[in-house]
Amino acid sequence: MSLTLNLLLNGIAMGSLIFLIAVGLSLIFGLMGVMNFAHGAVFAWGAYVGLAVYNATGSFLLGILAGTVGGIVIGWIMERVFVRPFYGNHVAQILLTLGLMIVLTEGIKMVWGPNLLGFEKPAALTGVVDILSDPFPIYRIFTIGVGLLVLIGVHLLLSRTRFGIIIRAGVQDPEMVQALGINVRRVFSVVFALGAGLAAFGGVIAGPSFGSLHPDIGMANQLNAFIVIVIGGIGNFPGAALGSVLIGIVQTFMAFYLPDVAMAVSVAMMALVLIWKPEGILGVRR
Repeated sequence: MSLTLNLLLNGIAMGSLIFLIAVGLSLIFGLMGVMNFAHGAVFAWGAYVGLAVYNATGSFLLGILAGTVGGIVIGWIMERVFVRPFYGNHVAQILLTLGLMIVLTEGIKMVWGPNLLGFEKPAALTGVVDILSDPFPIYRIFTIGVGLLVLIGVHLLLSRTRFGIIIRAGVQDPEMVQALGINVRRVFSVVFALGAGLAAFGGVIAGPSFGSLHPDIGMANQLNAFIVIVIGGIGNFPGAALGSVLIGIVQTFMAFYLPDVAMAVSVAMMALVLIWKPEGILGVRR
């Protein structure tokens, strides 16, 4: 396998990890208009809870389940207690969720300490497979597959189910949906919790790929999530996937050839897309 193909595959795998944190953010930010800067902290909590259960039970699947449920619970409480009074007030949302991010990150330090914690890959997903006669890690293939399944699942949920129709209608005209006897606030609580659960799910999946966890892991990955949903189109899930793969590939190549400017190039790409097409590559002008 050539170096270029190897970097390309690694970039796609990295893009899948970025997508797993971006998809929940796209759901909350794109559909509900909530600027949730605590999203990365929920990602980190999911990873830590998943690791704790994984270490206690030896089951990575139980770790994924526990981390995801933990994220849903945090998201539900966050929306009901803190975010709900500030719908439509973006300045308040930014300040509030920045504060929550700090509180949640400090909470991780209180529970698990400030030091690195190792996150081993499950035995069934260790090792490599040969692609064009060169080895490629099985876990990276697993992350690419999970990213695809999440993309398809969220797309089907929003486009093919009654719940998805209610969400989209509630975003467009909440008063009309309320008049039909549907509790829009409860629907928004569920959407927020679902987005937080997806972030926590992504945290557990990403943990073994990183190899270790630290309390600031959420903040370190949140910027990429914001970049990809802006590039792909806010609220557009295929766009978020496209943006994730683009950023994953670009950062992988830049990390190999020019590591000092890898993040700067990603931010520059976002700026160029905003100038060229402010609604994002696959976004729709409203």
